[in-house]
Amino acid sequence: MKKVAMFGLGFVGLPLALSFSIRGCEVTGVDIDEELVKQLNQGHSHHLEVYEGRSLVEILQEQLAAGRFHAVSDGSTAMQECDNIIVTVGIPVEGNQHDMKPLIEVCRTVGQGLKKGDLVLIRSTVIPGTTRDIILPILEEESGLKAGSDFYLAYSSERIAEGRAFHEFEHMPAALAGLNEECSQRAFNLMSIVTKAPIMQASSMEVVETSKVMENISRDVNIAMSNEFTRFCKNIGIDIFEVIETANTHQRVNLLTPGPGVGGYCLPNALYYLLPKARELNVDLPLLQTARQVNDEMPRYVADLVLRNLPVPPSQARIAALGLAMKDYSNDDRMSPALAVIAALEKAGCEVRAYDPAVPNQYPFKFSRLEEAVKGAHGIVLLTRQHELDEIDLNLLKGLMATDGKPFIVDTKNQYNPELVRQHGFQLERL
Repeated sequence: MKKVAMFGLGFVGLPLALSFSIRGCEVTGVDIDEELVKQLNQGHSHHLEVYEGRSLVEILQEQLAAGRFHAVSDGSTAMQECDNIIVTVGIPVEGNQHDMKPLIEVCRTVGQGLKKGDLVLIRSTVIPGTTRDIILPILEEESGLKAGSDFYLAYSSERIAEGRAFHEFEHMPAALAGLNEECSQRAFNLMSIVTKAPIMQASSMEVVETSKVMENISRDVNIAMSNEFTRFCKNIGIDIFEVIETANTHQRVNLLTPGPGVGGYCLPNALYYLLPKARELNVDLPLLQTARQVNDEMPRYVADLVLRNLPVPPSQARIAALGLAMKDYSNDDRMSPALAVIAALEKAGCEVRAYDPAVPNQYPFKFSRLEEAVKGAHGIVLLTRQHELDEIDLNLLKGLMATDGKPFIVDTKNQYNPELVRQHGFQLERL
């Protein structure tokens, strides 16, 4: 029975840890958040992941009872117990600047407990070259061991989408590379426990690191083009979603849909993982930087759509914002465009009341019931889809809204039927 230590128990680490445990591995999850560790060991989690009809919480409780998973805050304990170490701790980005400290600290902890024959598999999105140039020296310095002979080191990109983690760990093709062939094979053997799809073994860790960043940026650029076309379509009076649907009938075209911005921990940060290396190499990336700028400007564009529909001055307006997550059907609000839209509306003077039944974080403008958020509102802006928001009683909402002016809906998700919305007495504005 393989023993696995999972460093980082967030949106990637926890479902990956449980993916190993449900296949018979003994997994020790490590996280510095002591409250999170306590909650997990009690069988509680806010994750919305589902696998084969069972929620993540059900799987967690099952694996705790079976003794195949437990969480700790002391990484040294996990290092003593396990010989397969997976690191999912990411690189935060603040103000477009990356912070290597969390990853470096984890690697120091891993290095201090490293034993001969251990495998260290990095599954965080990193700056290309990080595993070889930064992580490897730390592990060798802290352990006194030699990578590639005393212990194994490899990198594999994380490719899952939140909400589909269990399924995609199993069925999404994977890519990996080790420091040498032996490292690659050891990582391949471990990943094969969970991943049933093809696992590509690349020629170097740098290839896989760069491919991961490129995968994320490619979607950022694709969405940026759709977001830019949104303005064009709006001005000539056609629907951007219909345009994209039509264009995608071409077999070699796959346009992604526009929205209030691009959020989450992956896509917006990818450029800032690439830029440091690009600057070091004296390589310009104008297209990628422009795409990021376009997507960063979308919350302001959505806020302007709301403001231009107000029947009263912004200082007298109340807006109901539906959805706070960074993407549809998620409870992750990290770097969410919805929060940026709300900030822009509040800066303009509007009172904003938000509702999202999935997001656990609390905000001064967040309300626990839909009716509370909508009461007295002059308009509604749909920012993120959630299952509870997909079936909204438009009559109920209209009855709760302000009467000084025609109520309106700004639909950033192409969710509502235009004719139906208008029949219920709303003015509709789409992207």
